[in-house]
Amino acid sequence: MSEEKKDHFISPISLDYNYTAGAATTRFLKKVSEGKIVGQKCPKCTAVYVPPRGSCPRCGVATEEEVELVDKGSVESFTIVHIPIPGNPIVPPYVCAMIRLEGANISFLHLIQEIDLKDIRIGMRVEAVWKDKSEWDTTLENIKWFKPSGGDDIDPSEYRFKGPE
Repeated sequence: MSEEKKDHFISPISLDYNYTAGAATTRFLKKVSEGKIVGQKCPKCTAVYVPPRGSCPRCGVATEEEVELVDKGSVESFTIVHIPIPGNPIVPPYVCAMIRLEGANISFLHLIQEIDLKDIRIGMRVEAVWKDKSEWDTTLENIKWFKPSGGDDIDPSEYRFKGPE
């Protein structure tokens, strides 16, 4: 049995797409364009989700109550990126982290800068570094990155959801 030879070629491609944000995401991005971060609180389990999803993934009920949050939180998990990504203007190494804002029950992905890589750690308190207001748009990229804010680290056990009292 002979082995079949397979030819291949590399072809550059691009993909343009449009994203239509739902009602919760639209309100969230509108607030970000005003320099505010809002989440939504579940009426059943009281968890606060940021960015909001419009419904509680835990309970499956609609979330409409908006909660304004501070732009400070802590590192829930992180990775140090060493491999360059084609087209990405960020030069490795850099840190991507899941940031849990104070008062939120879920984290979101963002950059951490202004820190020596050996000092990044789970539970470290961070705060947002915003772009100049003249550059703001309706995007989470209004926050350039998060940086260490000082203070005591959060005990990772605090990340567990405890539910309503």
